[in-house]
Amino acid sequence: MQYTLAEIARILQARTQRPATDAPVSWLLTDSRSLCFPEETLFFALKTDRNDGHRYVEGLYRRGVRLFVISQEADDFPQCPDAQFLQVDDTLAALQRLAAHHRQRFSIPVVAITGSNGKTTVKEWLHQLLSPDFNVCRSPRSYNSQVGVPLSVWLIDEHTDIALIEAGISRPGEMERLERIIRPTLGVITNVGQAHQEQFLSYDIKCAEKLQLLSRCREAVLNLSDHCIARCVSVLPDAVERRPWVMGAGAPADAPLLHVVEVEKRDGGATVRYRLPDGLHDYTIPFNDNASVENSITCLATCLALGLTPGQLAPRLARLEPVAMRMEVKDGIGGCTFINDTYNSDVHSLDIALDFMSRRPGQSSRRTLILSDILQSGEPPQVLYGRVAQMAAQRGITQVIGVGEAISACQQCFPMPTRCFHTTDDLLDSHLLNTLRDEFILLKGARPFRFERIADRLTLRVHQTILEVDLNALVHNLNHYRSHLRPSAKTVCMVKANAYGMGAVEVSKTLQEHGVDYLAVAVADEGAELRRAGISTSIMVMNPETPALQLLFDNRLEPEVFSFDILEALIRAAEREGITHYPVHIKIDTGMHRLGFDPQTDIEPLVHRLRQQRAITPASVFSHFVGSDDDRFDLFSRQQFALFTQAADRLQAAYTHRILRHICNSAAIEHFPEYHLDMVRLGIGLYGCEPRVQQASPLAPVATLRTTLLQVRDVPAGDTIGYSRRTTVERPTRVAALPIGYADGLARALGNRRCHCLVHGKPAPYLGNICMDVCMIDVTDIPCQAGDQALIFGPQLPVETLAQAIGTIPYEVLTSVAHRVPHIYVQE
Repeated sequence: MQYTLAEIARILQARTQRPATDAPVSWLLTDSRSLCFPEETLFFALKTDRNDGHRYVEGLYRRGVRLFVISQEADDFPQCPDAQFLQVDDTLAALQRLAAHHRQRFSIPVVAITGSNGKTTVKEWLHQLLSPDFNVCRSPRSYNSQVGVPLSVWLIDEHTDIALIEAGISRPGEMERLERIIRPTLGVITNVGQAHQEQFLSYDIKCAEKLQLLSRCREAVLNLSDHCIARCVSVLPDAVERRPWVMGAGAPADAPLLHVVEVEKRDGGATVRYRLPDGLHDYTIPFNDNASVENSITCLATCLALGLTPGQLAPRLARLEPVAMRMEVKDGIGGCTFINDTYNSDVHSLDIALDFMSRRPGQSSRRTLILSDILQSGEPPQVLYGRVAQMAAQRGITQVIGVGEAISACQQCFPMPTRCFHTTDDLLDSHLLNTLRDEFILLKGARPFRFERIADRLTLRVHQTILEVDLNALVHNLNHYRSHLRPSAKTVCMVKANAYGMGAVEVSKTLQEHGVDYLAVAVADEGAELRRAGISTSIMVMNPETPALQLLFDNRLEPEVFSFDILEALIRAAEREGITHYPVHIKIDTGMHRLGFDPQTDIEPLVHRLRQQRAITPASVFSHFVGSDDDRFDLFSRQQFALFTQAADRLQAAYTHRILRHICNSAAIEHFPEYHLDMVRLGIGLYGCEPRVQQASPLAPVATLRTTLLQVRDVPAGDTIGYSRRTTVERPTRVAALPIGYADGLARALGNRRCHCLVHGKPAPYLGNICMDVCMIDVTDIPCQAGDQALIFGPQLPVETLAQAIGTIPYEVLTSVAHRVPHIYVQE
C-alpha cells in the first residue's frame, strides 16, 4: 500500500518549507546502510545517545534519496537543494505515529506477541500453523523494538489476512507506546523471565508492563499458572473477562480454559494432552524440550482463539519445524563463503539478508543468490519477482540460481545471469554447485524446498569440531558497555590475537558496522589483514615492531609509542617517506611495568622530542589499570589514575589539538565511571567473559565450541584410559571419543576428570590424558551414540569453568582455539 509524501505530511502534521509533493513512498528507512530503493524511500533521521541520523542525510541524498523526516531545520542541509523535508519535533515519535495510522487502516486480526523468551519461536511457529489458511504478515526476524515494531507494522498490506507482530521491551514505559502502534486484537504473553530485569524495580513491575499490551485486546493468551502473571492480571478483572483464551488455573469462570492434562516425552518428540470445554484432545510435536512444549501450547491456544480447530491443528503441530533464527556465515567449497538463511523466505526477510550480505566488506565481488519460490506473497508472480530482481540488482547480486515453478516462469525478470530449476533435486543433480568458485553466496529458501541439503553440499568439510561465534551476542556486549558511557565517549575494541580466537575479520566487520571508533591489534600484520578484508575503521597497533613500520604507513595503522627507541624509529621512517603528523598513541606506564614511558622521568624529554619534529603527532595518550578487576586494588588504581592524568596534562599542554585520554579497560568501565575520560578500551568483556571477580554478569557468551562423538565403546572396570594409563575406571564405563585435542586448543591439563564437556546437557568428564587430536569422555550415565554433539564450552558451560579447572584465565582458553577449527558466524 503506497502513500504519497503529502499524505504522510498531513498524518505527521509536519512542517515543510514548501508544499509536500505527491512523491510515492513505499519504503521507510532508519539505517542509511540498508538503502535499496532510493526513489520511493522516506528516511527518518533518528537520534540516539550515540548517533544522529541527520549526519547521513547528505550521503543519502547523493545516493538518490529525496524524502526525509528531520527534527532539525531544513536550512541545515544546503547540499540537498531539491530534497523534500518533513520537519517534526521527534523523528522516532513521527515514525511510530505513521505506523499507528497505517495499522488503523486495516480491520484484520493482529496478534501481538511479547514475553521474556520464546517470542520469535512462537511467532514463526504460528506462521507455520496459520499459513495453509491465511496470508500471514509477520515481523521480520526479531524486529520488536521501538523502531522495529513500527517498521513491522508498515509491512501490513492489502494482501494480509493476519498479522503477527513481536513486541519486546527493555525499560518501563515502552510497552504503552508499542500497544498504541500495534493495536492488537489478540495479545500473547509467552512468559515473563529475567531478561532486562535490571531496568525494572521488581519482577511484578516488569510483568505489569508487559500486560499493558493487552489493554485493548478482545482476547488474550497467557499462562495463569505463572503466579506473577496471575497476580498482575488480577488487578484488571474487567479487562480479563473479555479474554477467553487463557491457560492454567485461575481463569475467569466464564472463560473456556485450556488445561494441559499430561505431557508425555520420548526420544524425538512429545505428546500433549489437553482439555477444552468440549472434551479431551491431544497433539504431538517433534521436540521434547520444555521450552518447545511450552511454546507449542502457546501456539495451540493462539490458533484456537483465531478459529482453528483441534482437528486442523494436530497434523500441523506434528510437522512443526525448528526455527533457525540466525543467519550463518560459513566457509564453503571452491573458496566460496556462504550465508545460510533458510529461516524464512519472504520479500522482507530476503531484503534483510541481502542487506546483511552487502555490508560484508572485502568479500568476493562475485555474489550469487540461490532463491526458492517465495510462497503465499499474495502478489502476482511477475510483480513479485520483478521486485525481487530489483532488490538483487541494488544489492550487487551478479548471478541468481532459482528453484521452483514460479521463479522459473519469471526467469526473464532478472537482469543478471539466471539459471532456474523446478526442484531442489534438479539443482543438486545438475552439479552446478560444484562449479562455483570464489563466490559470496546467499542461500534463501522456503521450508518445503529443503535448502538445508544445498547448505550441506556447499559446506566445506574439514573438521567435525566447530567454533560458533554469535555476532548478536557480540553486539549485545558492546551495547551493554556503551550504556555506561557518556554519548561523547569513544570506544576502542580489542581484536588482537585473532579477536581473542573469535576470528578478527568477521568480528571487525561487525564492530565496524556498529560504529566503534577504533580497533586494536597487537602487531602490524594483524592490522594489514583487516585492511585487506575491507576494514576502514581506525586501527591501533599495540606492539609495533621496527621492521614493520612501512607496513604501518602502507595500511594506515596507528602505532602505540611506548619507548624512546620506537619513537625515534617512527620519526626517522616517517621523515624518509615525507610523512607529516602521522597519528600515534602514547603509552604511560603507571604501574603495570610492562611497556610505557615513566610518568616521573620521561614526560619532559618526551614532550621536548615530540615538539622538535612534525613527522608524528599524538592522537591519544593512555595507560592500563593493573587491578581494576578486584576491589582490593582500588587504592592502587586511584594512584595509577593520578599519575596518568598528571602525565597526560603535561603532554596536552604542549599541543593545541585535543589529545584523547583513555585508561579504562573492560573491568574498569563499570567499576570506575568517573575515569572514562575521552575513550575506553573493550577487551575480554566484549567477548562475553565477566572481567570483574565475584560479580554476576549481564554479558552474553559469544563463543560456543562444540564437536561430535566419533565412537562410543564399553570399557570394563579396572581398565585404564589413554596415554600413560593415567585414568583407571572403577566401574563398567561407556567411553566416547571426541575429535578434539590439544592441537585444537583443548588444554591437556583438563584431562583425568579435572573438567567435563556436556552431552545432551549432562556433564561428561574427560578421561585420561587429552591427546593431540582426540580426547575421551565418560558417558556411562548419558544415553548417546556416535554422531551426537558434545559442548566443550558455550552458554551452558562457561569458558570460565574450564579456566578455573586448570588455574588459568578465560583469555588463554579462548585464544588457544586453533586456526584449523572452522568458525561459523551466526546473526539473528
